[in-house]
Parts: sequence; structure tokens; C-alpha cells
Amino acid sequence: MKNKRPQTRPSARWKRRAYYLVIAASIAGVAWVLAPSFGGSQATRPPGGDVAEIKGTMSGFSTAEIRAKAGRPLTVRLTSVDTRFHTDGGGKHQFAIDALGVNIIAPPEGTREATFTPPAGVYDYYCDVCCGGKANPTMRGKLIVES
Repeated sequence: MKNKRPQTRPSARWKRRAYYLVIAASIAGVAWVLAPSFGGSQATRPPGGDVAEIKGTMSGFSTAEIRAKAGRPLTVRLTSVDTRFHTDGGGKHQFAIDALGVNIIAPPEGTREATFTPPAGVYDYYCDVCCGGKANPTMRGKLIVES
């Protein structure tokens, strides 16, 4: 009698293939979600420009003053540390400068950025999405642009 390998039923082969497909799709999904975390922040820096990192929380902005040089690109990267479960604003935060037409809204636990080239001057920035809006002193700051 010959030694024969047991035959696999078609349904068992289908289940095994489906299992491997689910594992591969899960790994690809995790890699897609985590890929931006491993990218360098220098890659988005404008040539000859500066980057201002600001975190927004329910207690205010992480910085109340930003300094920049006139005529140089400035990237403002706003990160909302709050979750979507905050009842005031849903965890979103805003960085707005009316005089320069800048309006960045970061989603809950997310980051958004804008690059602009400000002229010399002093500009007020604020968040009006939550936390008491413009009236809250912790959600206000100054952009000082020197020539």
C-alpha cells in the first residue's frame, strides 16, 4: 500500500486562503495607518521656511507667541490633543489669523497645517471652535513677524 497524503477538502482550502488573506489585509492596513508616524517632519518644511508646532487642548494653546521672519514661508502645524468625546467643539481646535486669511482646523487627535508667507507685523491668532472662543485668553496668541 502506497503512502498517500490525505486530500484536503475544498472548503478547508478556501478557509485557509481566506485566513491568510485576512492576515495580509490586516498587516497592510496597520502599515498604512502607521506610515505617516514614521515620516520625517523635515520633508514638509518649505525651503528657507520655518515650522511652528502648536498643540491645542481644552486648557489652551501650547504657545502664546510665535516669532517669524518677514518674507519667509511659515508652516503652522496645529495638533488637537483632545478626543472627539469633548462636548465643547467635539475635540476640534482652530488656528486662525483673520488679517492673513489663515484658518486651520485640526480634527480630534489629529494634525493639520498651512504654509503662508507673512509680512512684517504683529498678528493675533485664536481658536473660535471651542473653549469659550475668542474670549478665552488661553486660546489666543500673537504671531510676531520681524523684518
